[in-house]
Amino acid sequence: MSDAKRFLMTVGYDGTAFKGWQVQPGARTVQGEIEAGIARVSGGAAARIHASGRTDTGVHARGQTFHFDAPRPEFDAAQWVKALNGVLPEDVRMFAGRAVPADFHARFDAVRKEYRYFVFCGRVMPPELRFTRLREPAVLDFDAMRAACGVLTGEHDFRAFSAIRVAADENTVRRMHELSIQETEDGFYVRAVSGGFLYRMVRQLTGTLLRVGRGELTVEDVVRVLKDGVRTPDTVSAPPQGLFLWRVAYDPGDSTTN
Repeated sequence: MSDAKRFLMTVGYDGTAFKGWQVQPGARTVQGEIEAGIARVSGGAAARIHASGRTDTGVHARGQTFHFDAPRPEFDAAQWVKALNGVLPEDVRMFAGRAVPADFHARFDAVRKEYRYFVFCGRVMPPELRFTRLREPAVLDFDAMRAACGVLTGEHDFRAFSAIRVAADENTVRRMHELSIQETEDGFYVRAVSGGFLYRMVRQLTGTLLRVGRGELTVEDVVRVLKDGVRTPDTVSAPPQGLFLWRVAYDPGDSTTN
C-alpha cells in the first residue's frame, strides 16, 4: 500500500457496552467496531488501527486517538470522519482527523495524556448518569484530597498505584504534570495529566483520593505508600464507569489534539 495516506483520528466512545478498546475474539470492542467501519467504507479492504493507548471494559473516551494507513487514499481526513460516522454505531463517534507523516505513531509520538474521573455527590443520582459517574454518598474533605494531590504531583515511582504486579526491573517512574480536584455543580472530577500512566493508575489514584476524602487514609499514609512502592489494601481501584480518556497531546505546547 505504498500510496496510502496515514491519518490521525480523534474518537469518542461510551465504553459501557464494550469489552475495552483492544480487539478480542468473540467480544465487542472499540477497535473492532472501528476496523469493521473502515472495511465497510473501503469495500472490504482491511486496515489495522493503532491507538494512543488501551482503555478497559466500561471506560469511556472523549479524546482517544489512533492512526491508520487509509485503504482509500483518495479520501481526506474530513471525508474519513464523515464516512466513518455514517457506518459506526451510535456509541462511537469520530470528532476530527488530520493527515500525518508516514512514520507517525499515535502511541509513541504522544507527549501528554489527560484523564478525568467523574464523581457524583448528590443525594440521588439521575439514572442517565449511572454509566458515566461514580456516586459518592460520603461528605468528603476536599482540602485533604487536594493535599494528597500535591503529594502525588511531580515525578515519582508509582509502582504502588498499578493494579497489577509489575516486574522488579520495570520502569514505574512517571511524571504527573497535574493531579487535581475540580468541583462541579453535582460533584467533582479528578484531572490527571501525565506523559504516561501505569495499568489502571488513574483508577487507583482516584480510589486512594476518595479514601483520603472519607477520612480512611491520611495524607501521611499516601506519602508512606508512595515511598514504600508496594501495592497494599490502602490503594483500591475506583470502578471503571467514571473514567474518561479526555485528551491526547502531540505538541509539547498543546493540551489537545485538535
